Amino acid sequence: WVVYSKPVPANSRELWILFLQCSCVTAVVGGLFYNWMFASLEYSWHFSIAMATSFSLLLLLTLFLVHPARCVFSMIMPTLGTKQGRKLLLSTCMMIVMVNITPNIISNIKTILQVIQCICQNSSESLLNSTALLDRASWEFGDAIQETVHSINIHKPMNGHFQFSLLKNSSSIYQQMHLAGEKIGRDFLAVEELVKDSVRVGNKLVAGFSMLYLCFESTWYLKNYLTNLCFDNFYITKKLERLAVDRKASHLLPGSSKNLIRPTSLKLSREEAMLCLVQAVLLTVALLLLLLVVAMDHFAFSVADTALRKAAQFSMVPVALSIKYSAKVEVLPFILTLFQLPHKELPLKDFEKSYHHYLTFSSAQCRISSPVPPNPSVLLVVGLLFCILYATVFLQTYAHRLCRRIAGSFFESWEEKRAFYLYKKLSRKHKE
Repeated sequence: WVVYSKPVPANSRELWILFLQCSCVTAVVGGLFYNWMFASLEYSWHFSIAMATSFSLLLLLTLFLVHPARCVFSMIMPTLGTKQGRKLLLSTCMMIVMVNITPNIISNIKTILQVIQCICQNSSESLLNSTALLDRASWEFGDAIQETVHSINIHKPMNGHFQFSLLKNSSSIYQQMHLAGEKIGRDFLAVEELVKDSVRVGNKLVAGFSMLYLCFESTWYLKNYLTNLCFDNFYITKKLERLAVDRKASHLLPGSSKNLIRPTSLKLSREEAMLCLVQAVLLTVALLLLLLVVAMDHFAFSVADTALRKAAQFSMVPVALSIKYSAKVEVLPFILTLFQLPHKELPLKDFEKSYHHYLTFSSAQCRISSPVPPNPSVLLVVGLLFCILYATVFLQTYAHRLCRRIAGSFFESWEEKRAFYLYKKLSRKHKE
């Protein structure tokens, strides 16, 4: 670390040590950068390799030649434990949830609609087929009427049959229902692709912005550290203790322990504790929103699975059509009196028949996709990431202190000035 934090290497040995350190760091960072672009941001592998290689070479030259850049890069690591690191992890959680859970929800909703479409199509088809039953019954009934009329040799109608024209439009109905089902499928596929593309683009923008902001925040911290003696200067450091001992003013430090903290202690100031509490509340809100999406996934799968099982269990509804027809011809009384004939009735042929049909609501020919169960590994990964996020809420204070120590180790002369400034400030307050 002494060689890494030096502005200029003292000899060739330290120069080679620094080059080896920078090479190892850039190799590790380049591998992580490639994996991040290829696996998380879903770029192509050749583009990811080209970007990772270019980034690694540029980072190697920058770290090896520019001393402040090494300080900024070193502060990026603990900065990942602050709110900017949480933004990156939250972006990763959102990407995992949207890519793995949202398509499941859409697929299960599609399954529910396919079940409804199957029920509507089969019930409509079965209902239309029942018109064939009416047609057959009408023709048989009409034949019976014709036979009766022919047997008594009186007025003969041209045709005694009923005709149903509804069957002629059945193919049009099937075609319309098929087209409606295809349109629903295309709409859902378009929505699914739109959601995936939006999540990919949004995640890339958030990830790129977060990485740039990480670099900006570390640079901003170093700039304030080197230009403002008051900035983040409330720590009891070793240089401040040594300065107080040399000036025989060690009594100043215990008296200021309420306002000053040691960078290596676990003590949190009141402001730091309140900030951690606020960040934990905001993180809990984000967790509840993600859990709501996970709950929707489980609910959609439960409804789709139940609908599919219940549709398969639908029993056929029996439909019975009974026709009972009885007729007789009775000669008018005044005709019988006129011809002095006895009272007589001419019984005609009776017609009594039942027709049976079954209305079906489901069929094995329906193309219904299976419900997609929730992926438990997604919930496990999201849970682990949120455990890390909650840990960073309380570790951000110590990460901030680590940034302070890194800056002090890279610029020791400036750290002495800051310690001397804080010492004079404490002395002035003690005199007042």
